[in-house]
Amino acid sequence: MGALLSIPLLVMPSMGTLVTFGASCCGAATCSAVCSACGVFKSSMATRIAYAVILLLNSIISWLMLTPWAMKKLEHLTLDYMAITCQGKQCYGYVAVQRVNFALGLFHFCLAFLLLGVKSSKDGRAALQNGYWGPKVLVWLAFVVLTFFIPETFFQVWGQYFALLGAMAFVLLGLILLVDLAHTWAEYCLDKIENYDSPGWRTLLIGSTLGMYTASFAMIIIMYIFFARSGCSMNQSAITIDLLVLLLISAISVHPTVQEYNPQAGLAQSAMVAIYCTYLTMSAVSMEPDDRHCNPLIRARGTRTASIVIGAIVTMLTIAYTTTRAATQGIALGSSPGNAYSKLGSEEELEHGLVDQQPASSRREMRAEALRAAVEAGSLPANALDDDSDSDYGDADDGRGGKDDERGGTQYNYSLFHVIFALATCWVATLLTQNIDYDSNVDFAPVGRTYWASWVKIVSAWVCYAIYTWSLVAPVVMPGRFGN
Repeated sequence: MGALLSIPLLVMPSMGTLVTFGASCCGAATCSAVCSACGVFKSSMATRIAYAVILLLNSIISWLMLTPWAMKKLEHLTLDYMAITCQGKQCYGYVAVQRVNFALGLFHFCLAFLLLGVKSSKDGRAALQNGYWGPKVLVWLAFVVLTFFIPETFFQVWGQYFALLGAMAFVLLGLILLVDLAHTWAEYCLDKIENYDSPGWRTLLIGSTLGMYTASFAMIIIMYIFFARSGCSMNQSAITIDLLVLLLISAISVHPTVQEYNPQAGLAQSAMVAIYCTYLTMSAVSMEPDDRHCNPLIRARGTRTASIVIGAIVTMLTIAYTTTRAATQGIALGSSPGNAYSKLGSEEELEHGLVDQQPASSRREMRAEALRAAVEAGSLPANALDDDSDSDYGDADDGRGGKDDERGGTQYNYSLFHVIFALATCWVATLLTQNIDYDSNVDFAPVGRTYWASWVKIVSAWVCYAIYTWSLVAPVVMPGRFGN
């Protein structure tokens, strides 16, 4: 992360190398110290934030590679080695984006392989996930440098085929996890209502459902008013299909046959899917080019450069957040009851009394007393007390001044976490390099302002609706498989 401090030093390559090394170490050490000093942050949470920040910085650097400033600096640093052309036009910005994201993707794939099978922070390899930030940042930067020695033809093939497939896999995985989150959220609320007869949870479930439906219809009305004027057939079709499918999935979710096979299906899940898919549709029509005069937002913006920069940063922040959430929720895709992973957020529930009103300190004292009695009776060896202190991961020190919440089990699958991050780098590279306008004279390239990006969002909304619909009708079509 300290590498960001070295960007102004690109003008002086000889000094930049030495200071980059120091800045990287100092930046990583500072970040680690700050994270460990924040007692409210868990060790695993600080780790996820750090990887999200790295992805965010990598995405911003990739975006800057499309600017004339970055092209000139690359040409200066490589002594004109990177001065290549594509059909008579300078295009190494495209290749540079692929190089930078390939480097981070390779970094995450290496970590995914090294962390296979890690179940708790007691495993020595867990330190690779939660520590060694200085060396890890240096390895990432070294990968970036090494990619510039690989011929550009490799990255042209990589970007056109492999990165595109990885991007599609990332989008599809995100949609599956969104549907899973919708079901999990509704079932969790219903479980609280049924077991505790809690009016608070009932109000939250009903209020959130009504709020999400209200927001969905509000977005549809806004889209019809501003983006569906005469001649904008693409927008009109996308908005109308979104509205019709929204109504269709809502009707299916409360159909008597669906309720018979899945009583917990309902409007709560449909509302979450509806607002997300409607947001995707609105994002698609609001980011499309204005060559057909169907996007008034572009014409209404006063400072074009500022709007492009803000839009790009917001997009990168969204990708970093979405990737982190998807990576930590990815364990839902096929986890087994016997695994050693702890449920995300379980400690917050205990601390706030949502699951158990008994204080955590009392439970620890009772367990310690029972263990002492067992040791005195000869039922357990004397070192059982030491093992218990190690397994009390709620208060275990992580060795860096913070609290280790993964002594009893990791909060998420480390390898899957890094695989999803690697796929995210493919999505960033694809988003930035599809349909680049080399004739544009703007200083900064707009992010996602292409028909390709708009259609990806529109089709993603349709696929999300299809996945959710299948999750509703699958128990009806295959009752034997979903009987439990």
